[in-house]
Amino acid sequence: MRRVISGRSVRGGFLSAAMAGSLFLGATGCGGDGDGDGLPKDYKVVAGTQLCGGKAVSADASRALKVITGSSRFEASAKKYTIAQAAADLVWAFPGPTVMEDVCRVYKPIGTSDYDLRITWDLGDSAPTGISAPKYTVLKMGELAVAAADKAYVYFACQSDRFSSTAGTHIVIGVERWMMPKPPEGNVEALKDAYATVAHSFALAMAKELRCEKNGGLPERSVLDPA
Repeated sequence: MRRVISGRSVRGGFLSAAMAGSLFLGATGCGGDGDGDGLPKDYKVVAGTQLCGGKAVSADASRALKVITGSSRFEASAKKYTIAQAAADLVWAFPGPTVMEDVCRVYKPIGTSDYDLRITWDLGDSAPTGISAPKYTVLKMGELAVAAADKAYVYFACQSDRFSSTAGTHIVIGVERWMMPKPPEGNVEALKDAYATVAHSFALAMAKELRCEKNGGLPERSVLDPA
């Protein structure tokens, strides 16, 4: 996984290729006929800890989502967008190569400002190498973790009986605000910490779902001090 972490993404231009890959049904991830107010009948607004199948967002990550989005309530995720499904897709794709695939997306409720936070997974063929761009803070989690004011990535190695190879695999979990028309506003350090916390929460949930040895070297709580 020879990657120089650039200002755009850890993999240069690959994100655009996957942009249309795994969207929710409509804008909300809900289906069915609408009711009197124009919303689908199964439309729900939930707390952060209930997103993405209910196992991916820790209490710390839920609070971090509020820092990132300004909201503590979100559109319910589509039923198939869960850590369990993402882990199954990852095992099926192993040993790769892959492009970034969605774990899920986070949207603020209809009637509030548009917000699209994308959580992704990807496989690599080796541990990450290269120099991080100045916008990123390097954190000591897994093989590598980096955070900026609009995105974060956590890399970890996984040895598990769910993979055919005993050599293990290298996984990256990303969290990025998608289609953002202008630079992020607010306290940059607080935003970096928030993105790192959300990325760690999803990475740890993925490591546990995959039964990675020692949870892929990930701590139980996010480490936010620079490496």
